[in-house]
Amino acid sequence: MYKVLLIGLLACQLAMSDERFLADSVLVDKSERKLYLLRDGIKYREYSVALGPRPRGHKLHAGDERTPEGRYILDFKTEKSDYYKAIHISYPNEQDIKRALDIGAPPGGSIMIHGMPNNTTLPPELIQKFNWTDGCIAVTNADMDEIWSAIKPGTPIDIRP
Repeated sequence: MYKVLLIGLLACQLAMSDERFLADSVLVDKSERKLYLLRDGIKYREYSVALGPRPRGHKLHAGDERTPEGRYILDFKTEKSDYYKAIHISYPNEQDIKRALDIGAPPGGSIMIHGMPNNTTLPPELIQKFNWTDGCIAVTNADMDEIWSAIKPGTPIDIRP
């Protein structure tokens, strides 16, 4: 009887600790090269990120190697990626599509938060010193594991200059 009660209490504690770790929003500050997990508007975890080689300015079109700026949704997660886990960002939105069409270019897509390339042999400490993505937000695999656990599809993300 006591064993069942103890196991039940431990299961509840684990569930509650997982719930407290869940982010209700994500903030990326491109100028700081940081990703923050937020709960009730308070930053509770911080991660260093790598962006595209042209990090300044909003993404205008496919191939510009920029990370979009604005408010989006983290709409799905996948482990089937060229990178160690990936969380999709809902870029482009209607405004992004219009902006790209106005300049006669496709807006691009497949913007993600992801870990290191699956085929790399370079250490993450070296890779993360550079802005190397095509506009995605890259973190180390260890950081990706934490972020992955803290994010549910539907979580908003705010990407600031």
